[in-house]
Amino acid sequence: MPKDDLKLQNMDKIGSDFQPYRVGVFVVPGFALMSYACTVEPLRAANLLSKRKLYDVVHFGAEALVASSGAAGIAGNLHPGDAADMDLLLVVAGGDPFAYEDTDVFAWLRKLDEDGVHIGGVSGGSVILARAGLMEGRRMTVHWEHAEALAELHPETLIERRLFVMDRDRVTCGGGTAPLDMMHALISGQCGSVFARLVSDWFLHTDIRAATAPQRGGLPGRLGRYSPHLVEAIDVMKNHVGDPLSLSQLALVAGVTPRHLNRLFDTSLGQSAMAYYRELRLDVGRRLIRDTPMSVADVAEATGFSTAGHFSNVYNKMFGVRPRADRHGGAANALVSTGENR
Repeated sequence: MPKDDLKLQNMDKIGSDFQPYRVGVFVVPGFALMSYACTVEPLRAANLLSKRKLYDVVHFGAEALVASSGAAGIAGNLHPGDAADMDLLLVVAGGDPFAYEDTDVFAWLRKLDEDGVHIGGVSGGSVILARAGLMEGRRMTVHWEHAEALAELHPETLIERRLFVMDRDRVTCGGGTAPLDMMHALISGQCGSVFARLVSDWFLHTDIRAATAPQRGGLPGRLGRYSPHLVEAIDVMKNHVGDPLSLSQLALVAGVTPRHLNRLFDTSLGQSAMAYYRELRLDVGRRLIRDTPMSVADVAEATGFSTAGHFSNVYNKMFGVRPRADRHGGAANALVSTGENR
């Protein structure tokens, strides 16, 4: 199969010789049920509503029964590497995708790419594609919780903070409910927008979002009752984690004096602007400590602390544990910190 854009077809042009679009779904243990359902259910509904098999879905898993983040699992899987004719393979993962180390699977994904199969990642699946070396030079997205760590570990990736990205033979999606919007776009391109709308309506998904929609509500929405100057300052902080700005610089961007900015933070959030800024950077640091193999020194640099020792001291003061101990003892808390319900 040539490596061109995803097939484009219209429902009124599908004849009796039409061959179903073949989609493989590779589920990684701990995959999020919501991400999985929002990926495969639109394809099932498309077949049901059209009264024909438009999409042929086959599952892959390293185990006979792959457990999800909840009580359910996926059975009857082909094993990675088994022969299967596919147009598109989607990797669905949750939990901690940075810990995934199956080199055989990485090799299988690269072989599919060489064979011309389009490849996609949903939620943490995008991280696995990057780790397999399949995202260099291609635009991509990933669940917002993994974005910072992925950028640190794979600076060659072109990460965009949007719901989904379709770049030539790659499809990536942030997970959660975003696959509903991605599959709408896929079905619309292949079967026409009218039919795609019928599929979305089937799931009461009437407010279809564009690919460029953000993954998180904007700060004005989350901090709506607060001063726009405070919201502006927090937004700037989030964009300058590794190169922290001074209070004067933050105030200049926010359009107020440093004294007034501190008063806004103290009144609204109960702490000074710089204390809030430090906690924000430490929160990012904790995600990097728990979710990546980065050294403490590298995490300290990535979050704007002068030395690993200083980072470790303020980390211990805030979280009650030093970074190295948090990494080795944090496995029990992994489900809390990695968003298993995506």
